[in-house]
Amino acid sequence: MDSMASGHYFPPTMIISARPIQIGIDFGTTNSVIVIARPDRTIQTISFPTPDGGSSQTCPTLLALWQEMEGGRRLLQRAVGAYAVEAHLDDPSETRLIMSMKSYLAQASFRETQVFSQRLSLENLIATFLRELMALTDITPAECHVTVGRPVHFVGENADNALGEARLRAAFTQAGFADVAVMMEPEAAGWRFMQRLDRPATVLVGDFGGGTSDFSIMRFDPASNQGAQPLGHTGVGLAGDQFDFRIIDNVVAPYLGRDCTFRIMGGEPLPVPIEWYHSLARWHRLSLMRTPRILNEIADVARTASEPEKLKSLIELIREQHGQELYNAVSATKRALSSAESAELSYSQPGLDIKTTVSRADFDRWIAPDIAKLGEGIDQALSQASLAPEQIDRVFLTGGTSFVPAVRQLFTSRFGEDRVELGGEFVSVAEGLALASV
Repeated sequence: MDSMASGHYFPPTMIISARPIQIGIDFGTTNSVIVIARPDRTIQTISFPTPDGGSSQTCPTLLALWQEMEGGRRLLQRAVGAYAVEAHLDDPSETRLIMSMKSYLAQASFRETQVFSQRLSLENLIATFLRELMALTDITPAECHVTVGRPVHFVGENADNALGEARLRAAFTQAGFADVAVMMEPEAAGWRFMQRLDRPATVLVGDFGGGTSDFSIMRFDPASNQGAQPLGHTGVGLAGDQFDFRIIDNVVAPYLGRDCTFRIMGGEPLPVPIEWYHSLARWHRLSLMRTPRILNEIADVARTASEPEKLKSLIELIREQHGQELYNAVSATKRALSSAESAELSYSQPGLDIKTTVSRADFDRWIAPDIAKLGEGIDQALSQASLAPEQIDRVFLTGGTSFVPAVRQLFTSRFGEDRVELGGEFVSVAEGLALASV
C-alpha cells in the first residue's frame, strides 16, 4: 500500500490559532471538508494530499480496511479518501471499502458490520474515518472545539433524526473530540453567506449534498451580535446521487440487462427482477449485492435470458467491483451537462463498452420528478416561515447539485435572477460551521 495511506500531511500554509482550535467539519455522504476559524474570523480550508501528488480541499468520505501480517499477526490497516480508493483497487478481494456512512446514521436497523474477524458499529467506522482524516492535518481532535453539520432530515425511509444526531455525536466523541457542537448544514451555509451582507436580510439557503437537499430560511442582521434567527427548516431526501441514478437508469441499466426477459421451465417470458437495478441507485448498495446468493440468482436468470451477455456484464460489474469507475463516469457526465447542451458518457469493463451522448434536454426530463420534489421542499420552508417568495431578500445555494441548470432555474423562476447567488461548491458549509464557533 502507498505510504501516504496512513501518513501525515502538513499543509505548508497552516497557522495554528490559540487553543482550543475552532474547526468546522462537514462530514458528507460523498465528501468531507475541514475548515479552521481564527479569533479574527479569518478562515483556512485544510488541503488534503492526493495520490497524484496534488491536493484537494475535499476528502472523499471513503474508508478502506485491510489486513497485513506483522510479527506473525494480522493487523488491521486503514486509509481514507483517495488513498482508500487506491488501497481497494490494489486488492479489491481483500479490502473492505466503506462508503456512504452518513446515509446509515438515522437507520436503526443498521447497527454493525463484520470486517474480517471484527464486528464494527457504524460509530466505530465513522470514528475511524475521522481519526484518519485528522491524521492528514497537524491537529489532534483533543485540542479542538468542533462544530459538525447535520442535515435537516437524515436520508432514508423511516429515518430517526434524533438517532442520527446522537450517533453522529458519539462517532465524533469516539474519534477523540472532547468538545462537539452540532448545527444544521443549511444554517451553517447561511453563516458563511452572512459575511457578504452589509444590511439586514431574510435569506433562503439551499444546501445540496449527495444524499439530501436542505432548505433554511433565516433572518440575518450584520450589526447584531445574535447572528442568525432561524425561521424555517425543511429537507428532502434526494440530491446529487439521485440525479446520477437517473442517468444510470436511463442510459446504463439497459446495457446491464434491465429490459431483458427470461423463462422458467420454458414458460412465458418474464421481466428480470427490477430490484437488481434499483440497487444501482447508490454505489454502496451495489457492493451489498456481492454475495454468492445474488450472483448465483443473476447467473441462473442469464441462462434463459433474451440477452444473456448483458446479465453477464451485470455480474462482472458486481463481482469485480467496478462500481466506483461507473459512478465516476456518470458523475463526470452530469457535471459536464451543467455547462454544455450535451455530454458523452464513456465507460468500459471486460465485455462491455458504453460510449453514448446524453443531452441536457433528456437529463432535464429524467430529473423533472426530482425537481418537483425540491420545489415542494422550498414551499414547505416558506410555509413554515409564514413568508411569500417576494419576502425573501436573498437566495444562497451551495453544493455541487446547485450548478445543475434545472436546479438553478427552480430558484430563479421563483425569486428572480438578481436574488439568487451560488456559493463555494463544496466548502461553504464547513466554512460556516467554523465561523459559527468563533
